[in-house]
Amino acid sequence: MDVAISKPEIVGILTGASFAAGLNVYATVATLGLLGRSGVLPMPSALHALESWPVIAICVAMFVVEFFADKVPAFDLIWNALHTFVRIPVAALIAYGATSHLSPTAQVASALLGALIAAAAHGGKMAVRAAVTPSPEPVSNIALSVGEDAFAIGLTWFATQHPYVTAGVVALLVLMVVLAIRLVGRALRRLFRGAERELAEHGDRGMADPFC
Repeated sequence: MDVAISKPEIVGILTGASFAAGLNVYATVATLGLLGRSGVLPMPSALHALESWPVIAICVAMFVVEFFADKVPAFDLIWNALHTFVRIPVAALIAYGATSHLSPTAQVASALLGALIAAAAHGGKMAVRAAVTPSPEPVSNIALSVGEDAFAIGLTWFATQHPYVTAGVVALLVLMVVLAIRLVGRALRRLFRGAERELAEHGDRGMADPFC
């Protein structure tokens, strides 16, 4: 992500990292830091802090906390809702810092792009969790969370190796997320409408026969 990398490659890397951050920001930042320290990913001076061991250690520790918190049904919804204020801003800041050698306008555009992609990933994650969490068995929720964690780490690394392919994959994923959010939203609305009708019918029967 320094001046030796072309602008299209920077876009590809940032799209992958931003989508990954929307799923698991701590895994993404820790992976970026480790890739930077190992020389796989040249970091611009604005992002050298990501390579420091304290930052990596904190992110790994928070990743461990999230690994367990994100797998508890119901609590995972609260955890993810709170991380709306972490994942999206961090993705924007990384995108802004990664383009520090570009013009201020390009930096702002990159930050906005990073925030929007992270918001799409985060929104898709929240929508799917809202649909899966009510399931009485915990296996699906745990499997989904493990898959998200692994995908965030894998996508971050893959973006540094194949930025152009990553850009195309992320574009497809964002489209799928938008469709998934719409489908889940419709399903939840139907569920709530059905519950309201059932409650209304039950209330009407109770009114008609108070001794039932």
